[in-house]
Amino acid sequence: MSLTEQEFRLQADHALESLQRSLMPLADTGDFEVELQNGVLQVVFEDPPSKFVVSPNAPVRQIWVSAMSRSYKLAWSPDAAAFALDGETLDALVSRLARLQMSQ
Repeated sequence: MSLTEQEFRLQADHALESLQRSLMPLADTGDFEVELQNGVLQVVFEDPPSKFVVSPNAPVRQIWVSAMSRSYKLAWSPDAAAFALDGETLDALVSRLARLQMSQ
């Protein structure tokens, strides 16, 4: 089942807000900031300098993550009730990548 554009926008907004909340405890212990503005979430690392960008792509109903020189395209998974890629949800993916980035 594919989402309508309005459903997608609502779910994407909810997903980014949820991701921001889930990253906050990690950001408090790590050396990065989480910023959500204009519908785009950025994770900005101090050392080594790096930035993750998480943004909705409404025409294809996906959330795109640009992180660690790679691009991840997550589609809505009705089973998980979340945006996911190969079974990994948005929160899990970005948290895993943030931990990887901090360990460098």
